[in-house]
Amino acid sequence: MLPTLIEIVDTSVVNVSLEHIRGSLSAGIDEATWTITSYLVSNAIIIPMTGWLSRRFGRKRYLIFSITLFTVSSFLCGTAWSLMALVTFRVLQGIGGGALQPISQSILLETFPPKQHGMAMAIFGVGIMFGPIIGPLLGGWITDNWSWHWIFFINIPIGVVSILMVLFFITDPPYLRRHVKETIDYWGLALLSVGLGSLQIVLDKGQREDWFSSHFITVLAALSSICLVLFVINELVAKHPIVDLRTFKNRTFAAGNVVMFFAFFNLFGSIVLLPIFLQSMMGYTATLSGLVLGPGGIATLLAMPIVGKLVTKVNSKGILACGIAVSAYSTFLMSRFTLNADFYTLVWPRVLLGVGMGLLFIPLTTLTMSGISREEMGNASSIYNLLRNLGGSSGVAFVTTMLARGQQRHQAYLISHLTPFSRNYQIALERTSRALDFKGFGQVIMGRAAIIYRELLRQASILAFNDAFLLLSFLMICVLPLVLLMLRPKSSQAPVGMH
Repeated sequence: MLPTLIEIVDTSVVNVSLEHIRGSLSAGIDEATWTITSYLVSNAIIIPMTGWLSRRFGRKRYLIFSITLFTVSSFLCGTAWSLMALVTFRVLQGIGGGALQPISQSILLETFPPKQHGMAMAIFGVGIMFGPIIGPLLGGWITDNWSWHWIFFINIPIGVVSILMVLFFITDPPYLRRHVKETIDYWGLALLSVGLGSLQIVLDKGQREDWFSSHFITVLAALSSICLVLFVINELVAKHPIVDLRTFKNRTFAAGNVVMFFAFFNLFGSIVLLPIFLQSMMGYTATLSGLVLGPGGIATLLAMPIVGKLVTKVNSKGILACGIAVSAYSTFLMSRFTLNADFYTLVWPRVLLGVGMGLLFIPLTTLTMSGISREEMGNASSIYNLLRNLGGSSGVAFVTTMLARGQQRHQAYLISHLTPFSRNYQIALERTSRALDFKGFGQVIMGRAAIIYRELLRQASILAFNDAFLLLSFLMICVLPLVLLMLRPKSSQAPVGMH
């Protein structure tokens, strides 16, 4: 659980330190964002290869190598002397971190007996669900109180402890000790790397570059589409594919991956939108924004052990459906936010989302992996983890785009009704004039229109936030019927590993 937690935290910890990094290394905003993009790209590329690399080099050996590379590159990131050096070391860190989640979780579920899988997943899931929440808070506190270098240095002791624990306590199962010589799927390796790398850059930088108005984004999107289509064709005909896509023939596995994609689409989309709303619209500080997000993580912590017990006693499909519904309802409540919302009105939907994700994560993973054999587990867990990461990246890209476009659309609509002939405008102008007179600025004619226009922009923004949250809620509800397609595992059948 330790390397998984620090890997997930590292996907978001840099975000809040970006301004400090940019100033320290004399970089522009667009240049500094590559410290985030480079990590996500290399991470996305390595994740689906995890199963193949584990079979080829041995799971324990590859896990130790990944933790070591992640730890060493964390030290190098903290000592980076230039932006180019930091981006290079972040690429290495992403390569090392990509394998940590699927391998760790497969080991965990093969270690515990089936009757303990629910509770084991609950404890492990705390790290997965809590990481995206604690990352920005931890990064902000460390940056403010120490320096941005320490957001990387804190990984070193945890990495060393993880390596020692793997050396002493982890062994490869017999089916992984049997060395089978496989030909290397070079075409699959190349197509996957280029396709996923291009896709991650498109998702990360698309809104900033105005999507397909940018030649750079258009070329990368086309390149990603071509490479991923060719990759699917290649993997279906290859004798030893680097990612065995035939696993999707399992109906429950396929449906579970779609649900996981949209679950993290909803989670990451909402936890990105909420701090922006709080700080830009409500005037909250970073600390107050963290206090709004924090209870959601606590709710997840409390819900998961309870759900871990429940999945062994009641139908997992019912718990999963309840988790989807609660998550969708929480983002629906966020779509009802107004500029007059108080602190508890803002906290309550975030707590509900934490509960919903706690209800969703364990039964979803149990059901999705219930029909996967041990030999296929590494490949299946890599695919599952990749869809989870892509869901998060897509959710962030989606909400930032919807927010920007929504603000423009609502602004244009509201301005069309802002005329001297509008009764509401006349009332607002009169009230503004009286307020300015009271403050001693009655002669400032232009000030009245400026104040009204500023309020119009605020109203356009809040409407755009409401729309984005509502779309997240709608998309979450749309995956609810997929639960019916998932087969409930037989009493003798238990998941042997997943992610």
